[in-house]
Amino acid sequence: MSFTIYPAIDLRGGKCVRLYQGDYRQETSYGDPIAVARRWQEEGAEWIHLVDLDGAKEGKAVQENLIKEIIAAVDIPVQVGGGIRNLQTIEKYLAFGAGRVILGTAALEDQELLVEAVMLAKERLVVAIDANNGYVATNGWLNVSKVPAAVLGEQLVAKGVSRFIYTDISKDGTLMGPNFAATRSFAETTGAEVIASGGVSSVADIQRLKQMENSGVKGAIVGKALYTGAIDLNELR
Repeated sequence: MSFTIYPAIDLRGGKCVRLYQGDYRQETSYGDPIAVARRWQEEGAEWIHLVDLDGAKEGKAVQENLIKEIIAAVDIPVQVGGGIRNLQTIEKYLAFGAGRVILGTAALEDQELLVEAVMLAKERLVVAIDANNGYVATNGWLNVSKVPAAVLGEQLVAKGVSRFIYTDISKDGTLMGPNFAATRSFAETTGAEVIASGGVSSVADIQRLKQMENSGVKGAIVGKALYTGAIDLNELR
C-alpha cells in the first residue's frame, strides 16, 4: 500500500465543520458535506476520513443517514468514526459500504466489543488513539492517562488490531505540523500500519511523513490545511 492522504470531513448538525483542538466552541462551517466529499474525490483523493462529531460527543451514532448518503455519493472508500460504541453500529456502517470503521474510546474501554469488532470487521477496523505527550487521552481529550500510547498500541495489536490512527491532540487543528517523533515511535513500537493525524499544515509535512513509510506510517489525515488552501490535493497527485 502506498502512502495515502485522507481528507477529513467532520460532521456536526448536518454540516461539514472544523474544530480547533477538538473545541466545539471553536467551530468553522464549510457547508454541505456531500458536496465537500465530491470535491475531494474530484481533486484526486483516494479515501475520505469521515467523523460524526455529534456522535462522538453523545457516545452514540447520530448522523447515520447523512453518513450513508455520503458513502453513496462518492466512488472512493470512506472510513467512518465518531460515536461507534456497539457492534450493531459497526455492522450498519459496513452494510452502508464503509471501507473502514473507526473505534476510539470504545476500543479502550470495552475489550469485549474490541474482540468482536476485530472478528467482524477484520482489516476494515481502525483504532484511533489520541495522545498528549505520548500518553493516552480519552473522553474527548479531557482526561490524560498514565498509559503510554505505544504500550496500549502493543496490547491492541496482540488482540488483532492491525491499523491505527495516531493523533497528537496538542497539534490537532493548529496547522503547526504533526508530532513526527511520537508518530514514528508509535509505528515502530507497535509494528502496525499507522495513519498520522493532527497538525498537518503543508506539503512539506506530508513529504516528511512519507519518509517514515518504512517505519509503518502509511498515511496522513488532512483537515484544516485543505479547507484553508494551505494544501492543494492536486499538488499531491
